[in-house]
Amino acid sequence: MYYFIIIFINRQTKEAIKFSLRTSGVASLWRGWGPLMWRDVPFSAVYFTLYESMKGYSMSYHNTDHIPTWESFLYGGIGGSICAALTLPFDVVKTHRQIELGTHAAASSSRNQTTFTRISKLYRTQGLASLFTGLGPRLLKVAPACAIMISSYEYCKRLFSEYNLEKSLDEKT
Repeated sequence: MYYFIIIFINRQTKEAIKFSLRTSGVASLWRGWGPLMWRDVPFSAVYFTLYESMKGYSMSYHNTDHIPTWESFLYGGIGGSICAALTLPFDVVKTHRQIELGTHAAASSSRNQTTFTRISKLYRTQGLASLFTGLGPRLLKVAPACAIMISSYEYCKRLFSEYNLEKSLDEKT
């Protein structure tokens, strides 16, 4: 069964997966899932709360029912940047776990460490800065992605809403 999935993956990745399956079992394929959830769930909760708060403030200030696309782009980028920075320690842990995939370190006792144990160990051994390694590249990726995603969503939502309203008015006449 596993070999069917592995057909479409490059040779080095296949070897790492096979090694991981042999030494640690199927559960090893989900290494990094915990920190991924610790990163993504708070990210989304805080992101949408920030975005909707900024959007609501702007709509209230301008006394309108929507904001211009450029504002949703701006608020999406701001919210994404803040969340990317706040959740970066979990991304660092996730990346460390993924790096271990297929290495001898993965077969050692380090695979049983919890996300918070790893964060604590990184902090003690390498300092606070180690938890924010890669902040610049993460911001360069996440801020525009969030800005584009939310402004595209808001634009299309408004476009389709107006289209549906016109269509329903045409059907009534």
